[in-house]
Amino acid sequence: MSAEVRNNAERSRYELVVDGRVVGIADYRRQGDTLVFPHTEINSALRGQGLGAVLVGGALDDARANGSRVVPRCWFVAEFIAENPEYQDLVAA
Repeated sequence: MSAEVRNNAERSRYELVVDGRVVGIADYRRQGDTLVFPHTEINSALRGQGLGAVLVGGALDDARANGSRVVPRCWFVAEFIAENPEYQDLVAA
């Protein structure tokens, strides 16, 4: 299985692409240099396989690479950050 996380800036979301098909999204709203994540979703048939973590990890890695801070309004993004303290520094005060 080939998985890629890409930023679809036109749609204000990160997409998880598996074998050429979008199977997950992490919506965001840009507020200056901060990304607010209100919603994350994985195709229901593929849940429970760790794909949400791949998506959110990729989105946060991209935010870091671009100097952005994040606000985790989505419960999944907030939980992912809580469980992966190496991303704590990205959370906007």
